[in-house]
Amino acid sequence: MIAKVFSATVIGVDAYLIEIEVSITGTATAGFKENSISIVGLPDTAVKESRDRIYSAFISSQFIPPRGFTVVNLAPADLRKEGAAFDLGIALGILGATGEVDIARLGRIAALGELGLDGSVRPVKGALPIAARLAADRSVSALLVPQANAREAALATGGNLPVFAVNTLTEAAALVNQGHGVPVKATLESLPDPESRCDFDEVKGQLQARRALEIAAAGAHNSLLIGPPGTGKSMLAMRLPGILPPMTLAETLETSRIYSVLGLLSGNNPLMNSRPFRSPHHTISDAGLIGGGKDPRPGEISMAHNGVLFLDELPEFKRNVLEVLRQPLEDGVVTVSRASGSCSFPARFMLCAAMNPCPCGRGAVELGCKCKTEEKRRYLKKLSGPLLDRIDLRVPVRQLSESELLKAPDGESSATIRQRVCAAREIQQKRYEKFGFFCNSQLSPKALQQFCALPASGEKLLKDAINHFKLSPRAYTRILKVARTIADLAASPEITEEHLFESISYRKGELE
Repeated sequence: MIAKVFSATVIGVDAYLIEIEVSITGTATAGFKENSISIVGLPDTAVKESRDRIYSAFISSQFIPPRGFTVVNLAPADLRKEGAAFDLGIALGILGATGEVDIARLGRIAALGELGLDGSVRPVKGALPIAARLAADRSVSALLVPQANAREAALATGGNLPVFAVNTLTEAAALVNQGHGVPVKATLESLPDPESRCDFDEVKGQLQARRALEIAAAGAHNSLLIGPPGTGKSMLAMRLPGILPPMTLAETLETSRIYSVLGLLSGNNPLMNSRPFRSPHHTISDAGLIGGGKDPRPGEISMAHNGVLFLDELPEFKRNVLEVLRQPLEDGVVTVSRASGSCSFPARFMLCAAMNPCPCGRGAVELGCKCKTEEKRRYLKKLSGPLLDRIDLRVPVRQLSESELLKAPDGESSATIRQRVCAAREIQQKRYEKFGFFCNSQLSPKALQQFCALPASGEKLLKDAINHFKLSPRAYTRILKVARTIADLAASPEITEEHLFESISYRKGELE
């Protein structure tokens, strides 16, 4: 008798349906030991080790281990299977082949879960993309998952596939035999509110920097904060996610899929419903930043998807690490290729970087800077021109005066700034709803010509800026995009000379 049950595996951030077939013969065949289990279908070490976990779980759960020779086939056979998520499905398949569970009902069920030696079912990575894939495929009528993965799986299915939480192998077998149970119900309304962010009303002074970050948030632009140590660059960057618009359902599911694959979701927080803020250390490797490994996994830039990636002390990052940012900054996706294949990870994030103006950090003689001109030049050359071209706003963060330091913060709150940002984003979404993108930073060349037309005075101003600053074509287009965002914040249908002048002022910064 052959028993069948479904499961799934994750490659990159995409889930693939796996059919588990179990056949038990009465006696061992030539070359195989009696009472042994053979797992075929490109299993990795963790999958092969499931034989021992299943055997112990059977004993602890009062099930009789299979007699004779058992073959477990994971189909399709040419797709590599990784991890312990197949444990529960294989165990139920064996119980179906031995007659312990209803084989007809089993064939319409998918199961995920790692088995403990005591028969308990432990959580696994990737339950969210797997549940979404199974709900879309409609090959199964029910999904069994560990209790800790139940809410994220139920949210991913959107009610299109019943999800049942199980704590033990005994519960899973009983659920298959009974053919009914209480499915897990979860809605977005039941999620906890996003955690509170740091507020801009805690920042003293820095009016220009706060204005620049508001523009960055309104148009999803990349920014670079330049100033001496202790002036509040990191403080400002940490408050940037708090003025971004709330995540849409699609953004929540996209971001949560990445965190699910990495095993970073919990039962209490089954979805990432607040925009991520990632701040890797400057010693990070290129694989840690963009993703990789023998079996590619998402890196920091994918974990910042739909949020903010903050790189503090930008020139201290290795040159090769920074250069790998160039493709995802343009495309919003990163492709990692290995001998076993390639994986594409979503990586549409806002880059916010910070750096000192010179090696000593002071940047000016009056502040005690003693760096020589050649030392400053070498320091700035750590950042390539093509990377800097992809940063829309270069923002000076100055040293505060004594009066500003002693005075209590009196700036606007993040909630107030966020209202203006959301209003500007709504304008952009309506304008670009037929173009397949939603904010000014994503403007295509054709849309740029249509929506960023300049008056005659603006064209002259931009022409002078191109000649004076020796701007590249990419820098030219980014000035127009930022100007369009400034106009949207002012609710202006046209880009005026004033908007363009402010945009150009953020291009030079303190790098020249």
